[in-house]
Amino acid sequence: MNSRTLQFDDVVRFHGHACPGLAVGYRMASAAIHALGIDTRSGDEELVAIVENDACGVDAIQFMTGCTFGKGNLIFHDFGKMACTLIRRNNGKAVRIRIRNDLPELEMSRDQRVRWLLEIPDSDLLECEDVQIEIPSKAHRIPSIRCAICGEKTMETRIVANPKGPLCIPCSRMAD
Repeated sequence: MNSRTLQFDDVVRFHGHACPGLAVGYRMASAAIHALGIDTRSGDEELVAIVENDACGVDAIQFMTGCTFGKGNLIFHDFGKMACTLIRRNNGKAVRIRIRNDLPELEMSRDQRVRWLLEIPDSDLLECEDVQIEIPSKAHRIPSIRCAICGEKTMETRIVANPKGPLCIPCSRMAD
């Protein structure tokens, strides 16, 4: 087995199953890492990944780059596109990787499609472009406020003002 297959197996273990979306995400992350000259995963916030969907491929991007929601360096834009932007904080270099628009829809089994996606050349699968993008701020601690209805502490930025007092989003929806 080549190193690509061995690394993909690690991504599969993290995600739970092999599927075409995971294979594309793996290829996107690999291409972005290569384009930026990165040799290690992000231990803290050295990298930022901006993903444009919330499908299986994002798990591969998270696993390969070390970018996570918890560290604040995995950012989700709900555009429904199979694309991601990877940014190096130290030099501001950024690349946006997306699946090619002209990728053929081939009739094959799920397993065959995964193998095909892992073997097709990057240039036939992906578009990679250097982009200029404002580097998102690093994660910061946000104070919590207790919801006036449920009593649960909620990030101040997610509190809704209400005559009953500060409310979390679920309680604000029920209070209307």
